[in-house]
Amino acid sequence: MKKFLLFLLLLPATIFAAPHVVEHTLANGLKILVQEDHRSPVVVSQVWYKVGASYEPSGITGISHMLEHMMFKGTDKHAPGEFSRIIAENGGEENAFTGYDYTAYFQTMAAEKLPVSFELEADRMRHLRILPEELKKELEVVTEERRMRTDDNPQAKMAEQFAAMAHTSSPYKNPIIGWVTDIAAYTAPDLQAWYSRWYAPNNATLVVVGDVKIEEVFALAEKHFGELKPSELVPLKPQIEAAQIGTRKMTVKVPAKLPSVVLGYHVPSLKTAKSENEAYALEVLAGVLDGGNSARLSSSLIRGKQIAGAANAGYNLTSRLDDLFELEATPSQGKTVQDVEAALKAEIVKLQTKLVEPTELERIKAQVLASEVYQRDSNFYQAMQLGMLETVGLGWQKESEYVEKINQVTPEQIREVAQKYLIDDHLNVAYLEPQKIESSTSNR
Repeated sequence: MKKFLLFLLLLPATIFAAPHVVEHTLANGLKILVQEDHRSPVVVSQVWYKVGASYEPSGITGISHMLEHMMFKGTDKHAPGEFSRIIAENGGEENAFTGYDYTAYFQTMAAEKLPVSFELEADRMRHLRILPEELKKELEVVTEERRMRTDDNPQAKMAEQFAAMAHTSSPYKNPIIGWVTDIAAYTAPDLQAWYSRWYAPNNATLVVVGDVKIEEVFALAEKHFGELKPSELVPLKPQIEAAQIGTRKMTVKVPAKLPSVVLGYHVPSLKTAKSENEAYALEVLAGVLDGGNSARLSSSLIRGKQIAGAANAGYNLTSRLDDLFELEATPSQGKTVQDVEAALKAEIVKLQTKLVEPTELERIKAQVLASEVYQRDSNFYQAMQLGMLETVGLGWQKESEYVEKINQVTPEQIREVAQKYLIDDHLNVAYLEPQKIESSTSNR
């Protein structure tokens, strides 16, 4: 394994060069990114809209996610449910997802069926019908989705409460699915206004990766999307998180089997960092702590000291706004959340006071390279990276810089970001205190 990792580090940069991507913009503002990949007769088509939970004001939190559901409920041309039926009849798969900074819709089909995808996506980009009766049905679906994924999930419930505490003025304080009271109050005019404002060609990026010819894709896009009218987009007001001036702590009491603790430090993202080097250093720092079985959290807290039964670290390099560097752990039997918290902080102190050894840093970087190589085997992943980077405002070209930037991170840069950002004044802590789980079954 060591020889393989060293081999990856020594390979020339051209081996990891991003595949060729061609960009074209229609007169109405729709940006199109195409990447040819002829290894199989399949194509992935994705439409990304620059709108998500971080765009939403109070009172309508979760409306981007709700609209994602309604996008399958029919247009003037297609009845509710027809979109999915047509894709399936043509041998394709389709779905959608909403994040804080984007909403995306995708289909995977035989390459010759790409016109079907374009025709349907163009139709619902500007001609969606938001019917009150369909909204009523879907409200029940989303309410149940929230119950299952958040309200009945102790870790998800704690994460939601933690985000609401850790962020004060940033829209990342609100859950992507929305607060219960806001979901219950949605109306058809609410959804229509949100759709009309954000769902337009000049607020979207069309990404196509697969067995296609670039010029043919551009011509096909012009045919189906070219006549759609753009919107007048009003820029969002600045959404800057207020400076934190001391540690915040909370206890979340929900039915659960095990306690846990989560720590979150305010940090910049690649888009907001004054120096990009800081963001890439934080990315590598997360790998040092949680980059596989030999990473520090696993080798020290879980297997070594046996303080934690599980532990992980995470950082979102591509957030549109400042975000959190998070560490989460569940104590081993006989240990407390305070024991685990102290152990996590001790690992941070090590990073602040002692340089990461060159061999350890090489291993982390090699894992990043290996992951990049494997992920590029997937057309869907490649399309997703392009769409996400473009939609959050970084530009799709950043994809080709990732490996080089990671390789440039030094032990000194890792120590510097640990000293600058992973400090108590930037820290938020949440403890999950398990409550009794009531049985949902009755005696027969």
